[in-house]
Amino acid sequence: MSTDQGRATVGGTEVTVIRKDIKNLHLGVYPPDGHVRIAVPLAVTDEAVRAAVASRLAWIRRQEALFRRQARETVREMVSGETHWYAGRRYRLRVVYASGRARVTLTNRTTMEMRCPPGTSAEGRRHILDLWYRRQLSAAIPALLDAWCPRVGVERPTWGLRRMKTKWGSYSEATGRAWFNTELAKKPPRALEYVVVHELTHVAVRRHSDWFLGLLDAQLPHWRLVRAELGSLPLGNEDWRT
Repeated sequence: MSTDQGRATVGGTEVTVIRKDIKNLHLGVYPPDGHVRIAVPLAVTDEAVRAAVASRLAWIRRQEALFRRQARETVREMVSGETHWYAGRRYRLRVVYASGRARVTLTNRTTMEMRCPPGTSAEGRRHILDLWYRRQLSAAIPALLDAWCPRVGVERPTWGLRRMKTKWGSYSEATGRAWFNTELAKKPPRALEYVVVHELTHVAVRRHSDWFLGLLDAQLPHWRLVRAELGSLPLGNEDWRT
């Protein structure tokens, strides 16, 4: 795929402009500081790019403000005493070095215990926790799909998990596959449900049209409150430069 990248300034806002072999324009505001990126078809002129960004400046300003206010997790060293999120609750980590299979368990409502072989590095401990998060989502998502596919009126899509820096979920019409952000394991169950329903609605309606919003309103009337809550929770600590 042919791709060309440049920069532009519109209304005092720095914008990364990516031209590539696509059909439609895509504008986004991304963490951690709300930088703006627009992807456009190869033939779109600079003037058209500026006009598109200028027409959305009020929305861009709101998104930038949200990112500035949103809390960030500090870097986790994966040692005893740290706090980690799961299902919308904080847990204090207790690392236990012992022979045998590595595992993570919630020993009570406030403690997350990780057992791992002696000498396991911080990166190894992080990997153990990430795998546990994935297993929790892998166990939770099928039941949500079974419950919501008939209600939304769509066939169950194939799905997968991956880390995403800018989205909680996505759906590809071309592949019929839904993706869910592994960070959702840290968020309240109602947030995971909202993202599942949101992506299932995309199976029926590709874009965020009035029809799409109407279907989402009908299925999950409180979705805007859940989305706002999800946006207010701490962002994970990431290397956002990549």
